Amino acid sequence: MEKVNIFLVDDHKLFREGLKLLLKNLQEVNEVWEAENGEDFLNRLTEKQPDLVLMDIEMPVMNGIDATVQALVRFPELKIIALSMFGDEEYFQKMIDAGACGFLMKNSDFSEVRRAVTNVLQGNNYFTEEILYRFVNKFKTRPSAPVEEQVSLSDREKEVLMLICKGLSNQDIASQLFISKRTVDHHRASLMTKTNTNNAASLVIYAVKHKLIEI
Repeated sequence: MEKVNIFLVDDHKLFREGLKLLLKNLQEVNEVWEAENGEDFLNRLTEKQPDLVLMDIEMPVMNGIDATVQALVRFPELKIIALSMFGDEEYFQKMIDAGACGFLMKNSDFSEVRRAVTNVLQGNNYFTEEILYRFVNKFKTRPSAPVEEQVSLSDREKEVLMLICKGLSNQDIASQLFISKRTVDHHRASLMTKTNTNNAASLVIYAVKHKLIEI
């Protein structure tokens, strides 16, 4: 992996400085830039072009949800991982709707932060298990979508969908299921077509809401 630039957006200076120090020690990281809120980040985004953004959600002046929406309008290919102190499923939904492709708890071990960064930079989604389980539990007691709205999935598509929800890359899925990566690519494309979603994160949300998977 080529060295990457990361933008860290958080209103807590001590948290930023600690995480920046850890990130800078990674061999694959080139620069780590900081911003104290969404507005500060957007103002600096004209001069700094990061490969990845670690975005806090609750911040003064401009929160992470609004900042994510505006940043992706300007730079649609930007990859953003949301940071949360509480793992509130409402924020999870809003950040995914805004375009975030990953979600981390602020109290995560740094090994998980590194894993999330690597996965997202490779084009995958990444959700801390605690957050995903909270989101799943939110919909467990709710009825699934009406039958006429349910999509029909093959057993193999269900297997692939489950592994996508766990954050595996297409290559990792191929290795685990003993099929080719091209076959996985085809299944992923088919899943997104059937669910009318355009990325892995929105596919996960759809699968959870419509109870296409059991986690």
